[in-house]
Amino acid sequence: MESVSQAIAALDWNALSQSLDTLGYALTPRLLDADACAALAALYAQDRRFRSTVTMARHGFGKGEYRYFAYPLPDTVQALRAALYPPLARIANQWSERLGLSDIWPDNHAALIDRCHAFGQPRPTPLLLRYRAGDYNCLHQDLYGPIHFPLQAVVMLSAEDSFTGGALTLVENRPRMQSRVEVVPIRQGQIAIVPVRDKPRMASGGWSKSAMRHGVSTVLSGERQTLGIIFHDAG
Repeated sequence: MESVSQAIAALDWNALSQSLDTLGYALTPRLLDADACAALAALYAQDRRFRSTVTMARHGFGKGEYRYFAYPLPDTVQALRAALYPPLARIANQWSERLGLSDIWPDNHAALIDRCHAFGQPRPTPLLLRYRAGDYNCLHQDLYGPIHFPLQAVVMLSAEDSFTGGALTLVENRPRMQSRVEVVPIRQGQIAIVPVRDKPRMASGGWSKSAMRHGVSTVLSGERQTLGIIFHDAG
């Protein structure tokens, strides 16, 4: 994973930050090859890797299933989480400054995890999601407790020809305006960066806050698998 970590560090993070400002998401080039994606997807069958499994229909979350990893995380998942966090922390701190918030995010992920655990959030949140024909994920926010880092990552593991439908969709609820929708054109091996709860938005009077939610439209055929990387832990 050293090469992927290096590739993440070498990304044009200024351009990715601008994309988050204008579109509400950022999309990297393809960073994982098909073999790496298949290896991550295959982890879904290894029960010992996970702390819990969620059947979405049982909770009204949608239809489909996802599994939260247990600690220690698989090496690839841990490497992605650690490599993505520092540049995202710089963006998150810029967002805090724009919105006049007191949140100052540490520049390394271990320090964030220490903060989460001190606030009673010790459970890991990276997860594998599996959708089959007819499955979908309702619009939601991945908060899990009082400490919630404002950005998260989605890694597409499935090839484009292995499913239809299943679009990663964002909705921005803008104050005193109609909501805005974006569909993220993510492909196998790419990483999408999306807001967890809200994002800054430039308005006539300066920066304001827009609430963000994300979900997945109905999968029409095949099977769609993704890796979700949430940087804060859960209570």
